[in-house]
Amino acid sequence: MPGVKVRNNNVDAALRIFKRKCLDHIWEYRQREEYIKPSEKRRKAKQAGVARAKKRRAEDERKRNKF
Repeated sequence: MPGVKVRNNNVDAALRIFKRKCLDHIWEYRQREEYIKPSEKRRKAKQAGVARAKKRRAEDERKRNKF
């Protein structure tokens, strides 16, 4: 488990850094909570890729229309 030192009694900043460091652990824990079939994993990965491509196209389109 990651550790964080509190400096100048700034607990809020230390807590924010701690949460950021623990994201990987929390994500892995949530992934292991339930079994996901391989076909469902592929389907979700494909959906995520389509969403990324759509977002990238929209950003490119905004850049082109800006000029």
